[in-house]
Amino acid sequence: MDNSVTLDKERCKGCTTCIKQCPTQAIRVRRGRARILADRCIDCGHCIRVCPHHAKKAVCDGFERLKEFKYNIALPAPALYGQFHNLEDVNIVLQGLLDIGFDGVYEVSRGAEMISDLTRKTMADRESLPRPYISSACPAAVRLISLRFPELIKNIANHVAPVELSAIHAREEACEKTGLSPEEIGTFFITPCPAKVTSAHVPLGLKEPVISGSLSMTDIYVRLLGAMKKIKNPPQLSKSGIMGIGWASCGGEAAALLNERYLAVDGIENIIKILEDIEDEKLPEIDFIEINACTQGCVGGCLAVENPFAAKARIKRLMKYMPVSRNKALATDLCASRLFWDKELHYSKASIIGDTVPSAIENHVHIEKLRSELPGLDCGSCGAPTCEALAEDIVLGFASEDDCIFRMRERMQYMSGTGDADEYLPPPFRR
Repeated sequence: MDNSVTLDKERCKGCTTCIKQCPTQAIRVRRGRARILADRCIDCGHCIRVCPHHAKKAVCDGFERLKEFKYNIALPAPALYGQFHNLEDVNIVLQGLLDIGFDGVYEVSRGAEMISDLTRKTMADRESLPRPYISSACPAAVRLISLRFPELIKNIANHVAPVELSAIHAREEACEKTGLSPEEIGTFFITPCPAKVTSAHVPLGLKEPVISGSLSMTDIYVRLLGAMKKIKNPPQLSKSGIMGIGWASCGGEAAALLNERYLAVDGIENIIKILEDIEDEKLPEIDFIEINACTQGCVGGCLAVENPFAAKARIKRLMKYMPVSRNKALATDLCASRLFWDKELHYSKASIIGDTVPSAIENHVHIEKLRSELPGLDCGSCGAPTCEALAEDIVLGFASEDDCIFRMRERMQYMSGTGDADEYLPPPFRR
């Protein structure tokens, strides 16, 4: 799975709304239909939110995949707890997961507390770390950096995500409990966003995936509602506290570091502005930056059900009587280096136009020349989000100069010798 975000061609009307909103210019409209460029898409899901025709969707694993394993473990994201009205006990949700077909449950908030403990220790012990240290919890944000901000790759925390650490521990506990082999145990993440669906199958910093699959939070929510209504006195299944569950919303990860020199940013456009400031060295006083592609953090994922602001308020209320933290980074993890990436993150090749350095330079010179000759209105009528993107498409052979309606007007005037070609342009662009 290269990308979770896909296009429903039957629904797409070619309206160009999505091309103007994509933060990585990963969408084009050609022949009346949108086209997603897989090498540029970071699966942030923003196009799913803004598409007026609901033509974008996220492809997740189906619930039937549980049949592939003898023992299945649910890995609920802490954002799941904010999806239910009047929820007073997270154990009701955890028991509900067991009732709908899972054999075990392991909270991702447990892994989050371990990662918080690791980050605190890492930042205290290693003064030479590039500052600000950037969270790697949001895969969409990490992919954005690898695509648009390669100079900041060295600043990214190189440890596994909480869900990956949770999957490792959950499988080990299940092996010990059941006597089954690791291959017979399935670990399924209940995800609020498409970026984490992709990272489950193709991890950013791991050579091999540790999660069996990702299930849509929307799908699980529907299944849970009926099961939870029947639960009156659930057993104590939760083993995490405020620090872990707080990761559900923006600021939770940063607050768990117990460090005042941090910044928590949500929303893809806000992230881009902050990353630009970091590149320009405008934030020397910040030690750590938490970045979330979705508004309000994971509770704002496009696979979540509830309004992110309401979900955040519910989680805050649930945390009121919880212990601060119940988990720390285990010595066994540190010794086995399972807390850290085993694959280096590289600059995305999508931004390199050319197979060799000389050809890339030549192509960029050509692109700049074309861009200067285009009108610079970034109207999107050509099917590309900007004039620069159209210039890139022309150089790559995906478009022609006549795709620009202004260039077409000039050609028509030249060919006819008389008349006004403006009548063929939309009213906003007529002279």
